[in-house]
Amino acid sequence: MEDTQNRRHQMFVRVKGFGDAHAGDFAPGGLAIRLFANLSGIVTQLDNHAAAETSGRGTAREGTSTRAEARDALRDDLETINRTARAMAEDTPGIDEKFRLPRGNNDQNLLSAARAFAADAAPLSAQFISHEMPADFLTDLNTDITNMEAAISRQASGVGDHVSAGAAIDETIDEGMVIVRKLDAIVRNRYENDQATLAEWTSASHTERSPRRKAPAAPSAPTPPAP
Repeated sequence: MEDTQNRRHQMFVRVKGFGDAHAGDFAPGGLAIRLFANLSGIVTQLDNHAAAETSGRGTAREGTSTRAEARDALRDDLETINRTARAMAEDTPGIDEKFRLPRGNNDQNLLSAARAFAADAAPLSAQFISHEMPADFLTDLNTDITNMEAAISRQASGVGDHVSAGAAIDETIDEGMVIVRKLDAIVRNRYENDQATLAEWTSASHTERSPRRKAPAAPSAPTPPAP
């Protein structure tokens, strides 16, 4: 969760604690008790959403790392096939045109080229193997294509989970703020003549501000040279 979200989450926890400590002061099953119970559910939901957000962020980072590894492996495959096809073109002119490397760093273009390489190299596999390519080079290529597709999918899934959980956190916090505003009126009415408990409530229901960053110190003026 972001800093502001964390601070409101912490405030909800404090308000829940206030409700637990003073439950006996309110009518059993009354509005205040129901609101405190609802806020307890909000805290549980936020804990779950925060865990999902962290998990999604971790999955996205893992997907990014795995995607980079899969990209390198796939590009190595294509470069090897391209190099070999250029050698084969000495005897079969034009064959290298089927195995041109994609330009740029676009992963979808890389995947498209890899699929084309796999299809075009299949009927020529004996020639590639005769140039000391591994006998299972097409199997390796198709495996690396699959790995690349899986890495892209996993990264996208992690990003999606992270974004979805972040939106759920915002919605849940909004619900919690409505509950706290309702409770504020009830608690202030209940403890109108109890300043100590009101002070406790004010402290519990207050959302702390983020600490201000110190402004960078102004550079000191240069010391004038001695006369």
